[in-house]
Amino acid sequence: MTALTLLFACLLLGMLVKRYARPPAGTVHGINWWVINIALPALVLQLVPKVKLDPHLWFPVATMWITFFGAWGLFAALGRWRGWSRGRIGALTLVCGLGNTSFMGYPMMQALHGSEGLTLAVVADQLGCFPLLASAGVVVANLYAGQAPQPRAIARRILTFPAFLALVAGAIAGALGGWPALVDGVLGQVGATLTPLALFSVGLQFRFKLGERQAGPLALGLCWKLLLAPLASLALGLAAGVSGLVLTVGVLQAAMAPMISAAILADEHGLEPQLANTVLGAGIVLSLATVPLGNWLLGG
Repeated sequence: MTALTLLFACLLLGMLVKRYARPPAGTVHGINWWVINIALPALVLQLVPKVKLDPHLWFPVATMWITFFGAWGLFAALGRWRGWSRGRIGALTLVCGLGNTSFMGYPMMQALHGSEGLTLAVVADQLGCFPLLASAGVVVANLYAGQAPQPRAIARRILTFPAFLALVAGAIAGALGGWPALVDGVLGQVGATLTPLALFSVGLQFRFKLGERQAGPLALGLCWKLLLAPLASLALGLAAGVSGLVLTVGVLQAAMAPMISAAILADEHGLEPQLANTVLGAGIVLSLATVPLGNWLLGG
């Protein structure tokens, strides 16, 4: 309960600071730089050597693929039926196909399931969601913006991402017996800054402004992201015989709020930015209730 209270407190503090304190320009950029380039790699370096090999570790990764490609297929079909613009289809595919599996997923899984749940959340994010953002997400953004994807740039983005490099280093360290206690302790302390700073940053970036005729797409997008995607993931897990914490974390990561970086990507490519940011803000607020509810229904 204390961990969940911390999540709400940091998110609310960020929203209050944005509304009343007028933080200096560049505050969000600076916080995000630390989270992405320092805290996240440190957390990955600490947790990956402790991953216990499980024949079902593919499942949290597969749920990320189900969420993304299911969203793409669904919104492409709905778009043709309802006459949506390419920008709307691309925006909904990105923000409802990619989850906030690090900034919100890490702290929420840690709050609900401790270090073991956090470790599985890292697997889903670093092997599933982030590679999808950097590859298929960039392809979708370019296609629906009328641009040609650049494979070299996509590969470079994945291979040079700090957390990916930390993932490789952590796997090597794990094969060699893990980090010394001193190094592990330092990595843990640095990585612990991720939770409060990430949620504070989310609060600073929170926006909700519904445009004309966007209520329907908003509802459909969130219905996929917060309900149908986790249900599809649950069905796959049960059919494949996945159980326990691996099943729970995989489903909950699929149910996580839309990804901030996906909304930024949609904004950069002119894919109905107002809708993308509204889906992001509404999804963040709703997921604070739906993810714990889903965890309870799964027996967590």
